[in-house]
Amino acid sequence: MSDLEQMRREVRQRLIEENEFPHIPEDWGVERLRFLFTESKERNGKSPVGEMLSVSEYRGVVPREYENEEQKRTDDELENYRVVRPGQLAVNSMWLNHLGLGVSEHTGHVSPAYNVYDISHRLDRRFVHHLMRSNYYLKIYLRYLYGIRPNSFQIKSNDWASIPIIVPDLATQRQIADFLDRETARIDLLIEKKQRLVALLEAKREEVISNAIIKGLNPKADMRQTGIPWLGAVPSHWTVQPIKYLVSRSLTDGPHVTPTKRDEGVPFISAESISNGKINFDKKWGHISAEDHRFYSRSYKPQRHDIFVVKLGATTGRVARVETDMDFNIWVPLAAIRPKSPLLSKLIYFALQSSHIKDAYQVLWTYGTQQTLGLGTLSKIRLPIPPDSEIEEIANHIETRLPALEQVSERTLVSIDRLKEYRSALITAAVTGQIDVSTYAKTGTSDRRLDAIQEEMGA
Repeated sequence: MSDLEQMRREVRQRLIEENEFPHIPEDWGVERLRFLFTESKERNGKSPVGEMLSVSEYRGVVPREYENEEQKRTDDELENYRVVRPGQLAVNSMWLNHLGLGVSEHTGHVSPAYNVYDISHRLDRRFVHHLMRSNYYLKIYLRYLYGIRPNSFQIKSNDWASIPIIVPDLATQRQIADFLDRETARIDLLIEKKQRLVALLEAKREEVISNAIIKGLNPKADMRQTGIPWLGAVPSHWTVQPIKYLVSRSLTDGPHVTPTKRDEGVPFISAESISNGKINFDKKWGHISAEDHRFYSRSYKPQRHDIFVVKLGATTGRVARVETDMDFNIWVPLAAIRPKSPLLSKLIYFALQSSHIKDAYQVLWTYGTQQTLGLGTLSKIRLPIPPDSEIEEIANHIETRLPALEQVSERTLVSIDRLKEYRSALITAAVTGQIDVSTYAKTGTSDRRLDAIQEEMGA
């Protein structure tokens, strides 16, 4: 063995050990990123190239979707944006903790905050896409990222350039890429079917709530027009009142600062914790100190029967109700409503999930960099108010009908999460050589794994 070859082996082994790679095949190389990727300096100039692109955590580089035309940039504003062409790697370093990178299949442009790279001819582009979005690489990114705000982390240029790239021979890379393209497409199709089922269940849930909240339980009741476009007709003996008349304190939200995140302490939740009408504490932002909790609680401290509404971002309008006495606190994306009574809490909670009030959101929210539902706007939304005896009947009716729908929906969502976990594990195992892709599919291993997930979840 020559001195040069010996040195390469030593460097390879050091990179594997430093980055805690698994035992990868002996004939696979490991090289630093700087030797395989070259930064592209191409910018839009006076005429934007292609469409605006962004990075999806699940898909990689995708065309950016806008909620409205006002969010789009002018040609002058896009002049300094970076051009991305098919086969180039686009990297949002502030989103690497969410795998904010991928090899593009599109021609377009991205924010100047991104980096764009040409890829060495010694690498298959599809292999690179799977490799650098695998779980092992996520661990590497997390090791090098620094910063305070979770969505604005950075990675030093030297650390990025030193990231190790696993390099099988080109034929093996293509074989792995073919395998992963085929297997992930199968998994994605199954996930898509399950997501359609969840959407249908959610529509049925919304129908049950809306019919009871807007029309009541008596199909023969006299109806009257409210004059409110999104409400239409309600039973004539009901009143219609804005939310601000139904609360014991003004609507508020969480602190408008980024707290210090801790591994332990008081749970601190944000928009990602609100789904399916409930607070998911497993998806909390993190923890804050008892001292910060006391300080934030001077303005607002959650109580049982409070209602949270996501007031900005992609999930604006999602609702949850506090059903615990545990200590926790909320961040600024959440609006907090404290109804005058537990009975009104039930009514407001269900009303805000009806299709009629969701239609009101579409009319009333404003747009900047993201859709926003202001506290003032939310407080003025008018809700139909039955007599107390009917509120109790309506709440009982809804609470009797929903569990069966929610049980199937929750099982299906868990199944989707398991499929995504399997997808990630399969990618990681393939790109690091932990499975032989030439035999894995032929032995039926992937089919048995998918069947096991289906059977285990009952969905």
